[in-house]
Amino acid sequence: MKNQLMEMLESRKDEIIEIRRYLHENPELSFHEEKTAQFIADFYRGKDVEVQRNVGNGYGMIVTIKGGKPGKTIGFRADFDALPILEETDVPFKSKNEGVMHACGHDGHTAYLLVLADCLIQLKAEIAGTIKIIHQHAEEAPPGGAKGMVESGLLDDLDAIFGIHLFPNKPAGSIGFRSGYAMAGRTYFKLKIQGVGGHGSSPHMANDSIVAGAHFVTAIQTIISRRLNPFDVGVVTIGSFDGKGTFNVIKDSVELEGDVRYMTGETQQLIEKEVHRIVKGIEAEFGVSCELTYTADYPPLYNDPTITAAATSFIENIDDQDIKEIYEGPMNSGSEDFAYYLEKIPGCFFYIGCRPKGVENVYFNHHPKFDIDEDALLVAAKAVGQVVCGYCES
Repeated sequence: MKNQLMEMLESRKDEIIEIRRYLHENPELSFHEEKTAQFIADFYRGKDVEVQRNVGNGYGMIVTIKGGKPGKTIGFRADFDALPILEETDVPFKSKNEGVMHACGHDGHTAYLLVLADCLIQLKAEIAGTIKIIHQHAEEAPPGGAKGMVESGLLDDLDAIFGIHLFPNKPAGSIGFRSGYAMAGRTYFKLKIQGVGGHGSSPHMANDSIVAGAHFVTAIQTIISRRLNPFDVGVVTIGSFDGKGTFNVIKDSVELEGDVRYMTGETQQLIEKEVHRIVKGIEAEFGVSCELTYTADYPPLYNDPTITAAATSFIENIDDQDIKEIYEGPMNSGSEDFAYYLEKIPGCFFYIGCRPKGVENVYFNHHPKFDIDEDALLVAAKAVGQVVCGYCES
């Protein structure tokens, strides 16, 4: 089965690329992927599988392939939403939807998994167990599509789950694994500071919200430098400080928005506790009132060590010209809603290198000029295919 699957994937490399380019031309934002979901559903029309649509809190889809032999039930996920970014690449399949772009590789994720799934459907008589193909909406926008997919209960029977992500930090042919905590959790916060406005010449008759806000910006950084264990990972970023006004007017109120990253639940709780403590201190010190919104978006992503080791061995024990390097990746401070699956189902999320050939300046995910080496799509299909075969054989 393994050799046959690899040959089938190689013969359909151009089709994978064609699908990716179609999706790249027609991106849709999170929770609005109606046409993309229909494209995916149409791909499976007439095939011998069960397709469940509108799973969770949006356009999610689960395709169940029942093998001809008894075995485990394993899941494979690809996301299909795009980002609110104006594309700046110079490719013939540039986005047709102005201001919307597949700048994170989700078009490639979906393309490889569609063709891999079709090959597995053709080989289903030889498959030991059941495979669930998870086409997930809205990875980019909290609360994310994964949470709803998990809460649907339709994945409760999975013994293991796997996902990949395209990253241009490595060339095509590179596959990265990390056991344990691999990607950060994320929290969004918004703070409104209400003071008393007034004339710039008479600050004693006002209560300056900008000064209070500036103090908060400085104080919150002490959480990482003075409250967090130096061996733990945490990031606090103020991304927006809305204090624009007139040069001689003391602002009545300001709003700040920020981003928090952490690698463990314990770190998450510590940072949240300290943020609330600092906000109370700002109110007491400056005589202002504060309204804090603090929302945990995605949990830290934890790869099961046993399953990660198994997946790594399945791929390492092959001789394939398209797979050139398998490496241990570092912790990634980015966040992924795949972490919701891994909170409930043991599994592994790993990385596929896609650095474009001959490009001096590599633009990372979420950049308007983000692009990939499309050879990486076949690498992704083969790598995940090897995991499927490894589970069937074992």
